[in-house]
Amino acid sequence: MSLGHACVDVYQGAVAALVPFFVAERAWSYAAASGVVLAASLLSSVAQPLFGLLTDRRALPWLLPLSAAAAGAGVALSGIGGSYAVTLVVVAVSGVGVAAYHPEAARAARAVSGGSHTAMGWFALGGNVGFACAPLLVSGVVAAWGLRATPLLAVPAVVGVALCAAAVRSTGARATAAGATGAAGRDDWPAFLRLSGAVLCRSVVFVGLSTFVALYVRERTGGGAAAGTVALCVLYAGGAVGTLAGSRLAERYGRLPVVRGAYAVTLVAVAGVLLVPGPALYGCVALASAGLYVPFSLHVTLGQDCLPRHMGTASGVTLGLTVSVGGLTAPALGALADATSLRTGLVPLLIPPVVAWLLLRGLREPGGAAAAVTAGRERVRR
Repeated sequence: MSLGHACVDVYQGAVAALVPFFVAERAWSYAAASGVVLAASLLSSVAQPLFGLLTDRRALPWLLPLSAAAAGAGVALSGIGGSYAVTLVVVAVSGVGVAAYHPEAARAARAVSGGSHTAMGWFALGGNVGFACAPLLVSGVVAAWGLRATPLLAVPAVVGVALCAAAVRSTGARATAAGATGAAGRDDWPAFLRLSGAVLCRSVVFVGLSTFVALYVRERTGGGAAAGTVALCVLYAGGAVGTLAGSRLAERYGRLPVVRGAYAVTLVAVAGVLLVPGPALYGCVALASAGLYVPFSLHVTLGQDCLPRHMGTASGVTLGLTVSVGGLTAPALGALADATSLRTGLVPLLIPPVVAWLLLRGLREPGGAAAAVTAGRERVRR
């Protein structure tokens, strides 16, 4: 399931990675290029909770290979022809594929992992690896042959369909037995809404950086396309360390203290991206990546524990919506950058980490999770 997650999430990272090539090859403005990210995000944002509600009612394992195919097909077609409208439509199809995947995949992963934070961390890591590979994949294909070569980007989708089908066969019995509505406990909607607000804040920062950091680093360092691709890879690759570190730290200190600390680190890191000159800028991008990814899998398990009777909805919001909603703000950042400068356009990204920290301040571990944290600390001490 982790490897299948990687193949699907390549296509979330691929849309942002294509933005510099759309700007260079089609002469689009920042606002127009970021509109492509919006197209991938908008339908995904609307569809994600709907798919979550469906998986709350019944297990839908067949969605996993089908959604992998849709996610890949949209991106594969995005470079064919020069029509802006057609590009928006096909990347929107890709966004719907991603939306369909995450709620069912996260519910099934939770069922077969037995609720382990570390196991869910590995599942989330698969998606982060897919993100990290996307810039390299896109750059390797499009830089060599141009946007007309985007059909080659369908290869991960083909692999993903096979992996998801295999996962359905091997985990289907346990995932179905866990059910979509059979969990015990009481839903805590106020706590979940506060958590969701923090998830949205993370999404705004992450998508804002992933959309513009390649262009920004090229501008600040004077490097070429390779400099921007490296920065995007650093942003995504930090997820491998951040996600696993988050699950390990949560076992020792508890999820909420770790998540709050991560948002404080993110604020410092984004400020560094805006202020630090030269090659040291890459270090700030790496720190921002760690701060954004440490809470990633913890958001998922916190949301599921807040809504034990609606795990599909919780998974759709915390795992899928965490990326897609940020795309709604990308055109506004692009318009500000067009009117002023790219650096000024990124300044608003300093606000969401503060808002997220305030939303999570005073929030308690949901349900019986506090006892699990105490037990985890005892295991660490032993």
